[in-house]
Amino acid sequence: MKKTLLLIFLAFLFSSCEEFQTRKISSEEILVEETRDFNWHEVDQYPAFAECRNISEVEAAKTCFGNKVSQYFFSRLEAKQPVVTSEIDDTLYLYLKISEKGIPAIDSMEIDSLVLEQLPDIRTWLVQSVDSLPKIYPATKRGIPVKTTFRMPVVIKAE
Repeated sequence: MKKTLLLIFLAFLFSSCEEFQTRKISSEEILVEETRDFNWHEVDQYPAFAECRNISEVEAAKTCFGNKVSQYFFSRLEAKQPVVTSEIDDTLYLYLKISEKGIPAIDSMEIDSLVLEQLPDIRTWLVQSVDSLPKIYPATKRGIPVKTTFRMPVVIKAE
């Protein structure tokens, strides 16, 4: 009886050890799983000026940044007071790139030929406006600064 009980105990002991084995996961498997679930088109924190930096909600921070950039561009372009020969009511698009160091630059512009005809210096004015933006804190993804690009509409109205 003791031998039978000892045999059953040993059989149970050896078979149950397999249940306690842990499976090793390689770093490549972890990387593949992380990148599959990773959204590369969104950031955790948008670029921000000092006034917008303490806003924790993503959409509110994005709105604050966009509004501050728009206000700044409006004030810079309004100060130019260009003279036009015909009325302009158009929207141009500016692709604003913010580097991982917070440095703004114009990636590209979509400007209608009629606007360029009436305001030949508009490109220069936009570049000057971007170059003189106040300090920008870069966007972050998982705590790491990343570069971002924004498509910004600029409404041009002149009479």
